[in-house]
Amino acid sequence: MSTEDKTNSRYLENWQDERNSAALYQALAEIEKNPQLKEIYRRMGQAEEKHSIFWEAKLRASNQTVPARHTLSWRTRVLILLAKSFGPKFVLPTISTMEQMDSHSYDIQTDARLEKLPQQEQSHARLLKAITGGSRGKGLEGSQVARLEGRHRATGGNALRAAVLGANDGLVSNLSLVMGVAGADMVAKTVLVTGLAGLIAGACSMAMGEWLSVQSARELYLRQIAVEKQEIAEVPDEEAEELSLIYQSKGLPEEEATNLANRLIHNQSNALDTLSREELGIDPAELGGSPWSAALTSFGLFALGAIVPVISFFFMQGFGAVLTSLLLSSLALFLIGAAITLLTGRNVLFSGFRQVLFGLLAAGITFGIGRLIGAAITG
Repeated sequence: MSTEDKTNSRYLENWQDERNSAALYQALAEIEKNPQLKEIYRRMGQAEEKHSIFWEAKLRASNQTVPARHTLSWRTRVLILLAKSFGPKFVLPTISTMEQMDSHSYDIQTDARLEKLPQQEQSHARLLKAITGGSRGKGLEGSQVARLEGRHRATGGNALRAAVLGANDGLVSNLSLVMGVAGADMVAKTVLVTGLAGLIAGACSMAMGEWLSVQSARELYLRQIAVEKQEIAEVPDEEAEELSLIYQSKGLPEEEATNLANRLIHNQSNALDTLSREELGIDPAELGGSPWSAALTSFGLFALGAIVPVISFFFMQGFGAVLTSLLLSSLALFLIGAAITLLTGRNVLFSGFRQVLFGLLAAGITFGIGRLIGAAITG
C-alpha cells in the first residue's frame, strides 16, 4: 500500500471513529435525565462532530468518497440500543474504557496535533472516567459537575460486563456438565434431568452469592453512614475540614473549598449526603443497589446461558442430540465472544471463535472424562 493510500485510510478510519462517537454522545444526551450530564454529553457530541468534519474535509481534499453520515459501526448501534433500553449507566463504563483506549490515538498524527485533537480526546477520557466514578456511587453532582463542565467547554461495576460473563458462566458450566453426562450415558432423559438440575443449582448458587455480596455491602455502607452522621453531629469542624481537603484535592482553591465545605456542613442532611459520596464513595440513595434485583438478574443471566446446551435433549436422543447441543452452544459461545468485543474493542471473529474454542475444549474434556467413568462403571 502506497503512502497516499495509507494516509487516506487513516483519514477514513478517523472520520468513522469520530462519527461513531458523535452519534453515541448525542444518543446519551437524548436519554440522560440529569440536566447537567445531558449538557455535558451534548457538548461532547458537538466536539466529536467537529472532529469528524475536520477528517471529512481531509478526505474530500484527497478526492476520496465519504460514506453516508448515518453509517455507524455495529458496536455503536448496539451500545445506543442498550443505552436506550437500560439507561446510560448501563453502557458508560464500557464507553469510558473505549475512550481510555483511544485517548492517545492522535498523539503521533501531526495533522491531528496541529488541531489539538489529542488534548480534546484526553479531556473526554478524563471526563468520562469521572462520570463513571460517579455512577458507581462516588457522587458526580453539584459543583463537581459544574467544574468538569467548565473545563470541557475550555478545551473510567460494569453492568454490561456482568451480564455477558453471567450468561457465559451458565453456558460453559452447563455445557461441560451435559457433555460429561452424555459421555457416560447417551440416554436423553438422563442428560436432560442432569442439565436442568445443573441449571437450577448453578443459577440458585449464583443468585445467593450475588444477594449475599450486595446485602453485605449495603450493611457495611449503612454502618459507615451512621458513623459519618455521628461525626457530623459531634465534630462538625473536623468534618468540614475533611470536606474542604477533598474539594482541594479535586482542584478547588483552598478558600473556595473551605467556603463550600462550611456552607454544606451547616445542613446536616446535605452534609451527610455529600460526605457519604465524596469521602466514603457511597450513594446513600442506592447503597450499592437492591440485593433482590441483583440476585434475580444473576439467576436469569446464568439460566439464560445454561439452558442452551439442554434444549436439544427435549426433542432428540443419542448422538444427534449431543451434536445439536454442541452446535447451539457453539453459536451461543460465538455471540458471547462477539458481545465481549463491546468491552475490549477486539475483532469480532477473533473473539467469537476464541470463545467457541475454549468452550468446546472444556466440553471435550468433560465428555472424555465422562466416557472413561461410564466405561469403568459398566465394566
